[in-house]
Amino acid sequence: MLVPGLCSITFRQFDAAGVLDLAVDAGLTAVEWGGDVHVPVGDLTRAAEVAQRTADAGLEVASYGSYHRAGVHDDAADVVATAVALGAPRIRVWAGDQGSAETTPPDRLRVVAALAGTVRRAGDAGVRVGTESHGGTLTDTTDSTRRLLAEVDELLGARALTTYWQPSVDASEDAAVAELTALVDRVSTVHAFSWWPGTTRLPLRARPSLWQRAFEVLRAAGGDHDVLLEFVPADDPELLAGESATLRGWLAT
Repeated sequence: MLVPGLCSITFRQFDAAGVLDLAVDAGLTAVEWGGDVHVPVGDLTRAAEVAQRTADAGLEVASYGSYHRAGVHDDAADVVATAVALGAPRIRVWAGDQGSAETTPPDRLRVVAALAGTVRRAGDAGVRVGTESHGGTLTDTTDSTRRLLAEVDELLGARALTTYWQPSVDASEDAAVAELTALVDRVSTVHAFSWWPGTTRLPLRARPSLWQRAFEVLRAAGGDHDVLLEFVPADDPELLAGESATLRGWLAT
């Protein structure tokens, strides 16, 4: 199942109630709540309130979009506690604060160990962990991401860590689909947006073949995946309904 949802960070200018109203009106199913504005790390009261508001709106909490950087920030105890209060099944974290080419072997080992520790702590609380797919971290390339997952697997003795996926900046359609295909067995969540060229924000429908091929890859892999809209052009809430209609239409075919 491919579940259409929204990243709350798409609309940082709104409070949680405003985000929920937008998501409901757009016909979406779930929300990933960001830890920078809507559900700050350590504010368990706020997390519980947002969890209840989400349920009352008839939506699911897809995940907790933390800005925890494994190997850089202190241990993730507060992040895990916040995710639990929010009722989030998964926490999104960042793999360090340097790109794979710049990271020294000792620094990489530190990030791997920290990620493994976070996965253990979260697992004990019934929560999963996924890495953000992003430049300036150890998930900046497909090869580094696969290696990172394998390194954490080895420490844990299990395949517990997953990764998010989004098209790399300036990746061609074929390159982006190849990235997803190489990672799909470990992908839990997709951040959906159409940027081209570079970080120029286009409507989602501007890259139809890319997204339709990506969804074919996800369906072929089986399992459930959250597909979360992120970064609409100009952060314009008036565009969300159209973006959602495009996404839901593709997911229904």
